[in-house]
Amino acid sequence: MIRVLIVDDDPFIRESMKMILELDPGLSVVGACGDGNEAHRFFTDGQTADVVLMDIRMPNCSGVEGTLKIKQTSPDTRVLILTTFDDDDYIIEALRNGASGYLLKNIPPDRIVQGIKTVHQGNWLIHPDIARKLTGWIHPQSSAQAEAASEQVTQSRKDPFARFESYGLTPTEKQVVEKIAEGLSNKEIAQELFLSEGTIKNYISEILSKLGLRDRTQIAILYWKHEA
Repeated sequence: MIRVLIVDDDPFIRESMKMILELDPGLSVVGACGDGNEAHRFFTDGQTADVVLMDIRMPNCSGVEGTLKIKQTSPDTRVLILTTFDDDDYIIEALRNGASGYLLKNIPPDRIVQGIKTVHQGNWLIHPDIARKLTGWIHPQSSAQAEAASEQVTQSRKDPFARFESYGLTPTEKQVVEKIAEGLSNKEIAQELFLSEGTIKNYISEILSKLGLRDRTQIAILYWKHEA
């Protein structure tokens, strides 16, 4: 059962979304909040949720700020942005703060349900255009690495790993990076590479250390940055 917290300043949307989500036997709505501060208090009061369905534009505390607060308090909780605004700047900032993806409210209910299940599995929901815009805030670990990366721009257009050489990734680590960029969960990567899920988690930890990144979403973004 996936525990979902709904965060939206419109009480009608909160109630409607609750009714929609609870039609799925795999989802349980554990609460509903009117802004990011209320959502943060939900966690600091000792309650938990697996996925937060978060509106972006709300008074008092927006979904962008709320995402950051929730991820700082409950790092394992997934935040899925749900908004009527196709606003790249807000979306990008929310993703920078740890959101696992975003959906627009005008999509069919079954896609919202599927989106919740997707991010809960460790995958991300980000349009490629948004992913490319995110690359500007990812920086190499050192100036030497940055210089080496810039010298290989032309080659990287043919080989997305050309500019990864300075990070010292092993062949298997490169495979894991590629699978993450394709949106696969740890379990799916383990199945494709014939490894245990625990081994994949260890590989990801090592990759994050080598690349100087925070999470798997940043790994995927960095991959697409080098592939572009």
